[in-house]
Amino acid sequence: MDEVCSWLTQALFPENIDITVTNVETTEKALSIEARASGDGALSPDCSRWSQRVHGSYWRNPADLPAAGLAVRLRLLVRRFLCPAQECDRRTFTEQVHGLTRPHSRWTERLRAVLSSTGLALAGRAAARLLGAHLAIPVSRSTVLRQVTERPVPFPGRVRVVGLDEFALRKGRVYGTVLVDVETHRPIDLLPDRETQTVTAWLRQHPEIEVVYRDRATFHAEAADQGAPQAVQVADRWHLWANLDQAVERCVSAHRTCLHAAPAESEDENDTAEEEAQAGEVSASPWPTGHRFADRVRETHAAVHDLLAKGHNHRSIQRHLGMGSTTVVRYARATDPQELFRGQWQSRSSKVDPYKPYLDQRWDEGCTNAWKLFEEVRERGYPGGYGMVRAYLKPQRSRAQPAGPKPPRAREVAGWIMCPPEVLDEEERLRLKHVAEQCPDLGSLVGHVRSFAQILTQHKGERLDQWRAEARVVDLPALRSFIDGLGRDLDAVRAGLTLPWSSGPVEGNVNRIKMLKRQMYGRAGFALLRKRVLLA
Repeated sequence: MDEVCSWLTQALFPENIDITVTNVETTEKALSIEARASGDGALSPDCSRWSQRVHGSYWRNPADLPAAGLAVRLRLLVRRFLCPAQECDRRTFTEQVHGLTRPHSRWTERLRAVLSSTGLALAGRAAARLLGAHLAIPVSRSTVLRQVTERPVPFPGRVRVVGLDEFALRKGRVYGTVLVDVETHRPIDLLPDRETQTVTAWLRQHPEIEVVYRDRATFHAEAADQGAPQAVQVADRWHLWANLDQAVERCVSAHRTCLHAAPAESEDENDTAEEEAQAGEVSASPWPTGHRFADRVRETHAAVHDLLAKGHNHRSIQRHLGMGSTTVVRYARATDPQELFRGQWQSRSSKVDPYKPYLDQRWDEGCTNAWKLFEEVRERGYPGGYGMVRAYLKPQRSRAQPAGPKPPRAREVAGWIMCPPEVLDEEERLRLKHVAEQCPDLGSLVGHVRSFAQILTQHKGERLDQWRAEARVVDLPALRSFIDGLGRDLDAVRAGLTLPWSSGPVEGNVNRIKMLKRQMYGRAGFALLRKRVLLA
């Protein structure tokens, strides 16, 4: 038995734990272990004096980690010692087994560490399910989360390069700030808001910071100016490229009429197109299709003439269709439904009539979004509703589309301009070349965007001033607005285009925060979220 107890002591407890197993009992579901502390004495928790005078002893029953799938029931005999210091207020104290127990605790330290680590990785519910179902440690989710919140947050130490960005606690309403050590890619701290005063106070506590890596938000720039004036501010290159992308799309949208200028066609193709247009004009009928009134008139006219063909007189048709005599006579005299339409439908005016030329022009330019067109005419004084605009545009969708390739959309052309030339396929390169030939301003825009891409990817920040001077000459207001924005944050932008630091560590931690929030179903408070981000 002594050999078994000695073997269990070595197998279940580390060497640095002063404990001796005295008895072992096993059942189908549990392993009962009796042990005693084997130290020579203990330190008083108040005066830190060593004592070997035993006052008494008692049994403790701390829960421990399971072994081989069996629950471990540990029964530990601990001693109470007399404090040797007469001036100490504590007369007796209980010995603690280092690495195994702590005062007033029902768990061993290693079980507490497992609960805390599992809670950091999986949060409350998932950790409780895993511990109870597979590790034979039945606990509640509240217990797991309590162990997580009790863990202290480590001090970040010296930070040389810090990156800061915002993250959403409640998207569109409440935002916090995450600070990341860009050199080690580790999160340093989480702040409950993104206010300038909060970030400034944190930066002032770390005067050793040399570089602040940030996006171009105004509140982050002000916080860096006030909290770390000694540091070099670096603007995020990804946000610079994203801002340029938005400016390029606005430039292309302003020149959208140039996108619909098709290449010169041959005379045969022009003749064929003219013949098709003339045939369409001859065959086209002004009779509206898909309208309830027009469809009802057509159906009634067909029913009246069908009964007339079968030999019914006007009085019989009145009884069959429930119509008045005047209405039956009017439908019977009309040889074609279009005659009824001209009398009742075309004479009516509509609120959308004054804006039809503009709607036709925008439709021919390629804008087929009815809601967008409705917003545009509403800005021009249109007093009606969206339904009238949609009804007017509905026949346009069933119209035969012109032969040839569909004109590119502004967003599509902006994507071609922003992509590296080697990424585009042959068709995209040809179409972009055609757009640049049709519109000299967009051709200049392509060159300036590619020059800025070289500055950004090759870290040639010293060429920024020259690029701004050359790009400002082009008559593109959206591009000039982007250049003016660079000038308001010129030092940070130049540093971002020169120094090798990247926003990858910061954006990666923001993405990780989103994952942790979803794992806790968005119901975790800021304190618990901060612990999981900094300790996991």
